[in-house]
Amino acid sequence: MKFSKFSMLVVTALVVVACGRSDGPVPVSGVHLDALDTTTRPQDDFYQFANGGWLDHTEIPEIYSGYTVYHEVSERVEEGLRKIVEDAANGPNEPGSEAQQVGDLYSSFMDVEAINAQGIEPVQARLERIAAIDSVESLATTMAWLLRAGVSVPFRIQIYPALEDSSQYTVYVNQSGITMPNRDYYLQVDNENFAAARDGLAPYVANMLTRSGMDEEGARKAAKGVYALESAIATVQWDSVRNRDPQQINNPYAMDALLELGINLNWDDSFTVLGIEGEEQVIIEQPSYFEALDGLLADISLKTWKQYLTFRVLDAAAPYLDETTAAIRFDYRNRILYGQKQPEPRWKQGIGVVDNLIGEAVGKLYVAEYFPPEAKAKMEELVQNVIATLDESIDELEWMSPDTRVKSKEKLSKFTPKIGYPDEWRDYSTLAIVAGDNFGNISRAAEWDFQRDLAKLGTPVDNKEWGMMPQTVNAYYDPSKNEIVFPAARLQPPFFQLNADDAINYGAVGGVIGHEISHGFDDSGSQFDGNGNLLNWWTDEDREAFEKKTKALVAQYERFSPVEGMHVNGELTLGENIGDLSGVAMAYRAYIRSLNGEEAPVIDGFTGPQRFFLGYAMSRKGKYQDAALINRLASDPHSPLEFRVNGPYPNIDAFHEAFDTKEGDGMWLAPEDRVRIW
Repeated sequence: MKFSKFSMLVVTALVVVACGRSDGPVPVSGVHLDALDTTTRPQDDFYQFANGGWLDHTEIPEIYSGYTVYHEVSERVEEGLRKIVEDAANGPNEPGSEAQQVGDLYSSFMDVEAINAQGIEPVQARLERIAAIDSVESLATTMAWLLRAGVSVPFRIQIYPALEDSSQYTVYVNQSGITMPNRDYYLQVDNENFAAARDGLAPYVANMLTRSGMDEEGARKAAKGVYALESAIATVQWDSVRNRDPQQINNPYAMDALLELGINLNWDDSFTVLGIEGEEQVIIEQPSYFEALDGLLADISLKTWKQYLTFRVLDAAAPYLDETTAAIRFDYRNRILYGQKQPEPRWKQGIGVVDNLIGEAVGKLYVAEYFPPEAKAKMEELVQNVIATLDESIDELEWMSPDTRVKSKEKLSKFTPKIGYPDEWRDYSTLAIVAGDNFGNISRAAEWDFQRDLAKLGTPVDNKEWGMMPQTVNAYYDPSKNEIVFPAARLQPPFFQLNADDAINYGAVGGVIGHEISHGFDDSGSQFDGNGNLLNWWTDEDREAFEKKTKALVAQYERFSPVEGMHVNGELTLGENIGDLSGVAMAYRAYIRSLNGEEAPVIDGFTGPQRFFLGYAMSRKGKYQDAALINRLASDPHSPLEFRVNGPYPNIDAFHEAFDTKEGDGMWLAPEDRVRIW
């Protein structure tokens, strides 16, 4: 996962304890034999061979839109969190302690009877504020007020390190405010894969508006206007590929220059509401979007804008309101958009609320209970092994000149790994969590988090801060800090199997560590230097050679079509595809290096290299409902899981050697067509 202000690409990462060789008994292979599909040749479809047995016998639970190896791990983590949270909820706890905050936040959300009795009353003040809008100026400032409260409106602000000076925070202003996953759903009217989402949106808006007190006929009419407004917003938004490019979104504007984008956003007053009026400049990520939005604010009637904002308030608040309102939201956002058949049990939703709002408070309790300190030290060792492998590999890149090679190694030397949990925990002591005040807790936590971000402005960047919670089953690379981060919840089986042969662990864990490292050198991350600054450290010739290779990779992935009428977007997924390809390649090299010239034993009929490739493929197993897969193809920077295996493997010589592929096999790719980047 690449984590940064301009792009959050959810990744697949990690887990471990270093894999040392032993002179003792031959270890178990670690290959899940019952997960294999032995009727499929690995030379023809390796993903199916490695995971087909599991895919055939695993049903997607009704509470999920898909089920993967990551869900398996997350469920174990949730069970641990449930014990922690419910113990806290049962008290007694010292007032103001983390246990009190965790317990009271969870208990308040679990009190469904009290929440149902309130209906939508908790958002009435927001609806009244919208009803009072009487001008374009007050429309703009009301949107800023709602944004501060956590409601999605046509713009948002984020506070991150500046792209060109990663030592200082700055304000980014970017596009937002549509309900469907991205602009393609609105604009690709001939794409039948988006039809259910499009057809369901207006009825969803209407159902939400009736909850605000509007009669059904009026709500249906208003919903058509809201749909048209969202379509107009989507039409002028930038697409996902353009938004991935840090050069494109790096558009600094002095405060007095914002009027060049129009006057209807009422910049001065809106920024005062948002608490950023004292900044000298902000980054406007999509200037043409804001110019067009300025026109929409004047051209669309205030009545329609107010109906749109009413809907957005209810859409944002519904998960925390009464069951009727929450069910309306689930039916569209979960069932229609993702194919999820049933809501998660209330306790799982409650864990999610605690995790989202005071994640490090519960994370601190989780780490103390479930994460042994030895695992952190051993993970650090493995990460350094993979980094050393890439350092060696850079020396052998034929397409790179000596000057750029030196700078590549310099950047690599400045990588910062973060393992398990932060060195300094977030202090929530100023956040008031009150027993029995569910929506009040939600609102205060949103404002507390907003204020916490505002307080960063004018201060040096905190390099100790984490962008994920330690109980999150994920990982990321942040180019602005040049860091790779592996939360504690990832450091467990099946990604790492303590009793398994090294080959499986180097595949399942090393491949993902390599993936995260590779993000520092993908098409986007490679534009940042070792200090996290957006700075060109390439020669023109080397950049051209790099882009020639990435274009070849784009073309390979755009051949994949998991859903009729849709293909993998090779440009959108390029960064993750580079991460997969280069990550597997460097992890394999690290595995071979670990053998110290010895030949790995054959276990369960598989050689060491074969077990390595099985280990990585097994770490990508999963399946999705069709609606979720369509959503991912349209908006996810990751390729579908199948192609995160069958995409990189044909490019890796060692794979062909391990499985003796030949021309005509499904996984075959001629040597001259194989892409090697790092």
